[in-house]
Amino acid sequence: MKLVLATANRDKAAEIAAILTGHELSPRPDAVPDVDETETTLEGNAVLKARAVAEATGEPAVADDTGLEVDALGGAPGVRSARFAGSHATYADNVAKLLHELGGVPADRRAARFRTVVAVAWPDGRVLTVDGAVTGTIAVEARGDHGFGYDPLFVPDGGDGRTFAEMSPADKHAVSHRGRAFRALAEALRATSP
Repeated sequence: MKLVLATANRDKAAEIAAILTGHELSPRPDAVPDVDETETTLEGNAVLKARAVAEATGEPAVADDTGLEVDALGGAPGVRSARFAGSHATYADNVAKLLHELGGVPADRRAARFRTVVAVAWPDGRVLTVDGAVTGTIAVEARGDHGFGYDPLFVPDGGDGRTFAEMSPADKHAVSHRGRAFRALAEALRATSP
């Protein structure tokens, strides 16, 4: 199946392409602007972006929205994860803000969950959504050089203590929220194809 990527984030696009094999992915055309994430849920934002790109291109579009939910922060940053430190925040800004917010919180109270919701929208109005999640903890300092976003801080449960940023891309994709969501999408697309 051919899908237009709604994201213009190169890091996210590369991860999606590595996970969603067997589908022809094309980048969002330059003429299609960013879609403002105005919804209050991950699912709402994923659907909003996929529909906007499907309508603009006349092709099926895939979008995702990801949130990091930290128990000690009441589920924040959640749907605002990419903008946690402000609307023009860098990855480093968001990591620094999260570490600041968790200052003094002991290791046994740093439980968190990464969640990704993926939506595919067709020009005829049909929408398919799936999600993937992984539980873990937030490290007390950033570790690792791979990945992006909060990867240097997130240590998945059941692993060997490495953050996502300390893992190879293949190791990360095998256990990550995005990996789980896009594998679920591949299954759902196989089930719905004629």
